[in-house]
Amino acid sequence: MPQYRYRAKNEAGKMIGGSIKAQSEAEAVGDLRRQGMVVIHLTAEKETPEGRSSFLSFSLSRKGSGRADRARIKTSEMVVFTRQLSTMISAGIPLIEALDILGEQTTNAGFRAVLDEVTRSVRSGRDLSQAFSAHPKIFPRIYINMIKAGEASGQLDTVLSRLADYQESAEALKGEIKSAMTYPVVSLVLVSGIAGFLLIGIIPKFEEMFSTMDVKLPFITKALLATSLFLKSNVLALVAGVGATVAVGIAFVRTDAGRLFLDRLTLRLPVFGPLFSKVAISRFSRTFATLIRSGVPILAALEIVSDTAGNRVIAQAIRRASESVRQGEPLGEPLAQTRVFPPMVTRMISVGEKTGAMETLLEKISQFYDQQVKTTVESLTSLIEPLMIGVMGFLVGGMVLAIFLPIFKMVGRLSGKG
Repeated sequence: MPQYRYRAKNEAGKMIGGSIKAQSEAEAVGDLRRQGMVVIHLTAEKETPEGRSSFLSFSLSRKGSGRADRARIKTSEMVVFTRQLSTMISAGIPLIEALDILGEQTTNAGFRAVLDEVTRSVRSGRDLSQAFSAHPKIFPRIYINMIKAGEASGQLDTVLSRLADYQESAEALKGEIKSAMTYPVVSLVLVSGIAGFLLIGIIPKFEEMFSTMDVKLPFITKALLATSLFLKSNVLALVAGVGATVAVGIAFVRTDAGRLFLDRLTLRLPVFGPLFSKVAISRFSRTFATLIRSGVPILAALEIVSDTAGNRVIAQAIRRASESVRQGEPLGEPLAQTRVFPPMVTRMISVGEKTGAMETLLEKISQFYDQQVKTTVESLTSLIEPLMIGVMGFLVGGMVLAIFLPIFKMVGRLSGKG
């Protein structure tokens, strides 16, 4: 039986080391967790039957081929697949048969090709996690690592069920963000389109009429006509300039420095910054809790969580905390030092480390911030709607006023002469 050396924290929070015999890395982690320990690092003393020596080397081969590589899978399809696979395995249906059934019933041709390759790979003797790892665009890193932990612990159906729950929660959170962003973006496009149409297509027609009127134009009318003339004369140059600016911005954001700058700016936005921060914390808490509950060691879980944080600022903070944990420090303290995570989050993580209930408290954090996100989205929606109506009314009303002021002045002069 393979033997593993470990570093872990006991219930008193003291760092201890030792060795343990187990059939697999995940089984060793599970045995230590049942003893009240939080596993920090685990290394095989000799080669395991699977041909690896460290539980932290959770990465697998990521090669795919042909049509399966180009498959586009919706999150809803992945959730249904994961949930059905969990149910079938729990009901005692053999894995290969379950994969065959799910492959036959899917209506997505690309996903069917992926499942056919996965089924052939499993039938040839590979583990399900290894078969999934050949399609990293379909099955992300967290998916593969949790499947691997479920296989090693004999709880594949339970882990699949947790994965489905995780995907559903993540998709619901994404939906909240889309609903928060869609309305202001659509409203801004409509307002800009209406203003542009009036300035370029309608306002210039009044210039000729005003030139024949023997009346001094108000400042607001002169400014409107000058703006309209400038836009009409330089519309192509302005469109090209905006396009070039957008292209340069996209190219910059694709660099590491640009992405970091954008993520830092996103968190500092006056209205949406707090919302994006809550989303990132919720995603961190949910992913971290799911991985720990599935038996993944803290260091490996932190590495995966940093990759799925969705924000470079948050990811850097997690990596710095991970280095401190590697040196034997508790997780809560280095997370607090980053000043990225709110005190409530770091304190609850510290309590979870001391009590051995970290995954439970992380789930509580995630649920709390999910509710915060929902409340914030509702508040933003109720605030943005009247704000955009006011902006639209101000623009259109200002243009109408600028056009009719000279007309009213002319009518008044003619009435006086009459």
